Formats: sequence, C-alpha cells, structure tokens
Amino acid sequence: MSATANTKKHVQDATAREKGMSRIPGSPSSRFWLYLIPGFVMLLWIIVIPAVWNIYLSFTNYRGIKPPTFAGLTNWARLMRDTTFWTSFRNSIWMIIAMVVIPILLGLILSSLVFDVVQKKFGPKAASTMRAIYYFPQLLPIAVASLVMGWIFRPENGALNALLEAIGLGNLQHDWLGKPDTALIFLMLIMIWIQVGYPLVIFMSGLQRVDPELYEAASLDGANWWQRFLAITLPAIKPEIFVVALTCTIAALKVFGPVYMLTKGGPGTSTIVPSYYSYVQFFQSQQVGYGAAIATALTIVIIIVAVVFTNLQEKVAKEDEE
Repeated sequence: MSATANTKKHVQDATAREKGMSRIPGSPSSRFWLYLIPGFVMLLWIIVIPAVWNIYLSFTNYRGIKPPTFAGLTNWARLMRDTTFWTSFRNSIWMIIAMVVIPILLGLILSSLVFDVVQKKFGPKAASTMRAIYYFPQLLPIAVASLVMGWIFRPENGALNALLEAIGLGNLQHDWLGKPDTALIFLMLIMIWIQVGYPLVIFMSGLQRVDPELYEAASLDGANWWQRFLAITLPAIKPEIFVVALTCTIAALKVFGPVYMLTKGGPGTSTIVPSYYSYVQFFQSQQVGYGAAIATALTIVIIIVAVVFTNLQEKVAKEDEE
C-alpha cells in the first residue's frame, strides 16, 4: 500500500472515530451551541428578564402590593430633582477614590516592592506570604469584614477608642462612624483596607510576565527602584491596570454591603450611595417604581463607564502596537 493511501486511510479512521465519539447530530461547528443553551437560559432568567422588568417598573407607580400603574416619566422627573439622589452619586465618587484610585496606587507600589525587592532579598516564600496577608480581607465575607471594622470603630468599647484611652489620648475618642464629620472618611478607610489586596495580586501576576533580566540590566545601569518602576513595571502591567480600574469602578458604583452593615447611609445622608438609596425606596419606603428608577440610572452609569474603559483600553493597546 502506498504512502498516500496510508495517509488517506488514517484520516478516514480519525474522522470516523470523531463521529463515533459524538452522540449529538449535526456538524461539529453547530453542535457545540447545544452546550451554551443552559448558560443562555440562566442569563435570560437571572439578568435579562429582571433588568427589563426593572426598567418597566421605573415608569410606574408601584408599592409592591397592587398591580403597577403606568406613570410615564414621573419617577425620572423626581429623580432629577432629588437632592438625596445626587448626594448618593457624589458619595460614589468618594467610593471610587477609596476603592479604585488609592488601591491601584498602593497596589502598584506594593506589588513592585514585593516583586522587585522582597522577592530578591528574602525569597519567593516571603513574597507569597506578604501577598496573602494583603489579600486576606478580600477572602472575608463582606458582612464579616464590616462587623470587624464596626467593632474597631465602635464608640463604646471600640478597639480604637480603647487604644486612645490606653495611651493617654482619651480626649480624642470619637463616634467614628456615627458623626457626619468622620463617617465617610472612615468608611473610605475600611474600603481601602478591603480592596487593596485585589490590585496587588493582579499586578503581581502580571509582573510574572516580565523578564527578570530587565530589572537586573536596569540595576547594572544604575537605575534605582523608582526608575525601574516607571520604565519597566508600569508599561508591563498596563493591561492589568485597565482591568482592575474597570472592575473596581463598577464595584465602587454598586457598593452596598459595608454601607448597609456599618452606617445605613447615615448619619443623615453623609454615607448614602445609590444602591443603598434604591434599597431604601424598595423595601422601606415601598416606592418600588422610584427605587427601580434609581437602580436603572445606576445601571446606565455603569454601562457607560464600562464602554468608556473598554474603548480607552483598545485605543491604548493600538497605540502600543504602533
């Protein structure tokens, strides 16, 4: 038998085995769609249908008992005049600073120090230990983390006030989360503590792509840590920076758990955020239509942010390729 005949026979056998292994009729390019059906069904049931229903409710008067009645743009007109709603979005900007800007800056510096300094001087185990310590708050359920922080900043018998008393600074004791002058600041500090480990881990994983010889060559040329950070680290993890910025911004815009557990949006409206304000309208004020309008407005903002980040990332990637 010739070589050509042998080759043709092997191809035919392989094709026959492939067809025999699959019990799903149809061409290989079409049969895999069947595996996507459960995912599409869940997406439709959990995301699409509730989103469409929420948008519809935003144009109705609905208190959760009687059927909703169409109200046109009444809820949206009220939204534009609602000072509490705009205060909640202003507080979201502070949440973005606490959950995006500061954690990314700290994550960049800490990941570079751990990767470029600690790992070289103390070895990979020390670097992994530090990375795990920073990431630990991310592993805690948000309710547990909030309870721990609430205990620390509690006005009576709180750890921080007890420490101030122990070192002779009892006159500085304060209701840190219960007063308008400090509630938002300390809520931001809590969010920084929870969030900083996420960018650090992502950035360190991105730094694994960097050839260590680049750092060694830069050191031999006399570059200090800051110069190596600007010339090597930042360009290397630019894709990771975009991913972290996008995911953390979305998380900051829809933050709910810590506000619910620690401050309930107070005192007053000093720590209220859109997601919690929507919750209040839904379940406390029973103004479901208005709560749906708030949730829909928040969703629109998140979509706009995602589109802007994605387009900006693509633009930067194209510029780097050129």
